Amino acid sequence: MMLTELDFERHLDQRGAVSWMKNNWGAAFILSAVYAALVFGGQHYMRFRPKMNLRGPLAVWSLALALFSIMGAVRTGSVMLHILSSGGFRRSVCDQIFYNGPVAKFWAYAFMLSKVPELGDTFFIVLRKQRLLFLHWYHHITVLLYSWYSYKDMVAGGGWFMTINYTVHALMYSYYAARAAGLRVPRVVAVVVTCAQLAQMVAGLTVIGLVYRWMQNGDCPSHLVNIACGALMYLSYLLLFSHFFYRSYIQPRRCGKAE
Repeated sequence: MMLTELDFERHLDQRGAVSWMKNNWGAAFILSAVYAALVFGGQHYMRFRPKMNLRGPLAVWSLALALFSIMGAVRTGSVMLHILSSGGFRRSVCDQIFYNGPVAKFWAYAFMLSKVPELGDTFFIVLRKQRLLFLHWYHHITVLLYSWYSYKDMVAGGGWFMTINYTVHALMYSYYAARAAGLRVPRVVAVVVTCAQLAQMVAGLTVIGLVYRWMQNGDCPSHLVNIACGALMYLSYLLLFSHFFYRSYIQPRRCGKAE
């Protein structure tokens, strides 16, 4: 049984959205350059200034992204379950219905656009004078570029990429919101969030490998440039998140340092 579209999902002009992205996806490079300039310029500006607290705005910001991600995870997850039950796993990877079918088309477009406001995470780090990891800003820039690039071509595997990302972000931003609100969150929750991120990278590499394999048969639409970019992106994330996991949760305990 097909899912019932909500009113705001029904009114998306999917053809117009894809057409706009085909003509304007290069704007992601401009956005990335402006983002990088503001981030590193902001760090320079804050160098001799007192850090800002911003716990309230950060809690609201994280909660808003958490609610958006939860809704996205529920809706895209329902679509993926429907595709799996009606067409099987291969169809869930290769079918382009995720980009143009009921319900999913809205959340695919919303996912791609959401990579712009998510850049705002970094400015809280800069203004609060917290340590800015290479992983953080590199991840934001490359996800924005790859998401926009992939959406315009409606490449295979997108349903899995987006559904998993929505789910992980629902957990991650909920954790951020709780921390910003001053709630005492057990350390194990942070470990679970990072493990979920690592699992996402493994899943991403697996899906890309399957797309490459099935693409040879002509029924799994993608192209080698996208496959190569996606594989390099997910592999770099896997290595960086693994290093972060080791430094954050294994090395400190081994050295007897406090958290």
